Amino acid sequence: MKVLVTVKEVAEVDDEVEISGLDVAEGSLEYDLNEWDDYAVEEAVQISESNDGVEVVTVTIGPERADETVRMALAKGADRAIRVWDEALEGAQFLDIGTKADIIAAVAEAEDPDLILSGVQASDDSNGATGVALAERLGFEWAAVVNDLELDAEAGVASVHRELEGGIEELTDVELPAVLTIQTGINEPRYASLRGIRQAQRKPLDTESLDDVGLDASVTDSPVERTSMYEPESESDAVVWDGSADETAGELAELLREKGVVEG
Repeated sequence: MKVLVTVKEVAEVDDEVEISGLDVAEGSLEYDLNEWDDYAVEEAVQISESNDGVEVVTVTIGPERADETVRMALAKGADRAIRVWDEALEGAQFLDIGTKADIIAAVAEAEDPDLILSGVQASDDSNGATGVALAERLGFEWAAVVNDLELDAEAGVASVHRELEGGIEELTDVELPAVLTIQTGINEPRYASLRGIRQAQRKPLDTESLDDVGLDASVTDSPVERTSMYEPESESDAVVWDGSADETAGELAELLREKGVVEG
């Protein structure tokens, strides 16, 4: 059995943000493994630990810089990794959901997984649609926002709990092959051990171009165009006081009087 996990390197911005053209300046960014994908990796590793003969493969779309993030997933127990990148992707202004789904689908068709796990969303763009779009491309069954999973590998069925709006949970069975988008809280992601980090350096991490996965630069064509990037102006300012409650209560009361919230 093979489990494919989508892994994304996400950008995290500093408190002070600088804009450079149509992007946030590189100096304002730090990179890390997407939180939701961390839970997906953990779920896949737990499946491999509970079932014999399960291979966990991660797939990433990203530049060489993303290898550090990919190695973290390998250190946590994934068996090997695939990273897709080339000049066409480097030169694209924007990789929309359709582009990402097409690229991952091309990898999945070559890998032929029984199960694909993806984070519900990414912390940088919060689209939350790539997993479902991927299932549509592949013709797989799917379930989104999964917060509990029981896999019967022999029967080829995943019993899942889905978190819906209004606090409602849906219990359903999904036949494999399938795509499941994983919600935070489904498990407790492990820390990468020193031994795992060392082993990750020896695990396969293959870099593939669009041509390698059977696609060309036209996959980056998108109806979405980024026209400007700016930091919105603050409509109000926060006032923060230091000191004990007794010391700051009077200052708070005075501010409320000035704003007309309370009478003098």
